[in-house]
Order: sequence, then C-alpha cells, then structure tokens
Amino acid sequence: MLTFDAVSYTIGDRPILTGLDLTVSRGELVVLLGPSGAGKTTVLRLAAGLLKPSAGRIGTNGERAAMVFQAPHLLPWESALDNAALPLAALGLRRREAREAARRWLIRLGLGPEDLAKRPAELSGGMQSRVAIARAFVVKPDLVLLDEPFADLDPARRRSLQALLRGLVDDLGVSVLFVTHDPVEAVRLADRIVILSGNPARISADIASTPLSEPAAIWSRVADLARGPDFNGLWEG
Repeated sequence: MLTFDAVSYTIGDRPILTGLDLTVSRGELVVLLGPSGAGKTTVLRLAAGLLKPSAGRIGTNGERAAMVFQAPHLLPWESALDNAALPLAALGLRRREAREAARRWLIRLGLGPEDLAKRPAELSGGMQSRVAIARAFVVKPDLVLLDEPFADLDPARRRSLQALLRGLVDDLGVSVLFVTHDPVEAVRLADRIVILSGNPARISADIASTPLSEPAAIWSRVADLARGPDFNGLWEG
C-alpha cells in the first residue's frame, strides 16, 4: 500500500532522513516510533506527497489517503457535522449526502445526536479528535496517516481513542501509518513498530507486534531500544 525505497530527505545541505526503507501493507497498522525531532512528521509529509524526497522512491497502490494531525484543526465557525462533511463537499458530493455520510461516521465514533450541531469550542478535546478522525475516514481512504493525534488528551481519552482506531483498522482493512513518541501507545496499537532514530534519521529497528499479544515481551524490547544512545535517555523510566 505504501513503500519507501531508499528515501532520503535534505533541507539545504542538512540531511534529515537517510536511506529509509519502509512498507505499510494493506490492512496493517504500522507505528513509527521515535523521540521528538527525529523526523517522524517529515516521513508522514513525504507519504502524503506534501514533500518530495531528495533521493529514493515513494510508491502507493491506493487511490486515496487522508491525514489526521496532532491538533484537530477544525473550522471554529462550523458545526461538528459540517467539519466532518467538509472533505466530501470538496469532492463535489451534494451537501445533504455529505452531511448524512458525516453523521453516520460521527455517531459511529461516539458522538451523540445532540453533539452534531455543536461548534468545536463546545466539544471536549476527545470529541474534537473524534470529529477529526471522522473527517479522515468519511472519504473511504485506502491509507490513513496520523501524526500523534492523541498526544494532548488525558490518559483515559487516549486509551479510548486508541481502542477505537484499532477497531476501525480491523473492521475496514485500511492501512495506517501512525506517528508517536510514546512507546506505550506504540505497543497498544501496532501490528509493527518501526523505530526512527539518529541524525540524520534512519530506521534502527522493525518489530513485529500483535496488539495485546505478548505485550510484556514486546514492551521490554521497545523499552531497551528506547534507552539506547540514539534516544539520549529521553524515555528513561
């Protein structure tokens, strides 16, 4: 579904990524794990076509990708319903059909009928994140790119949305590349955990995982890698 083949990215004369080989297969949730500043968001922007690689090749087999950012980036003057419907309206779908598709997604993601007319300022952080996820999935994407979308939420809301996302991947067979700096989140979500580290950044480990399967063993390996010299002790504890 998504392939990075020997991809490098340079800004001026400063290399950011080097020799990146990465695949995300159909129906697979791959977590890209690394400390802040490691280049994870750059990888997502390359995958989305927002940046062009300095070397190497990026290939996608799907027809449509969607992205969810760390901040929900909802239009403050629009309702939850119209925010979620926005991509369909941009694709030319009639307003009534776009809003009906958005309504189904928002209800599926846990908003109540009374929440659909609320503006973003009237919604909790968790509800805003659900609207942002609905806005991504409403276009029926083949590939979803997520840039630490739950980072600003409290632990209970994070766990709830992690479970929700994992369920969507299992139900829909969509491919996901999920960026985080949190090893616990990676272990909870991933089919595979890919660790990005170094300067310039490179893939230092690719760990096969199954959510809720042998989590202690997987966590132990991730934690050992996260304490390595490439991470400067950022994840000690």
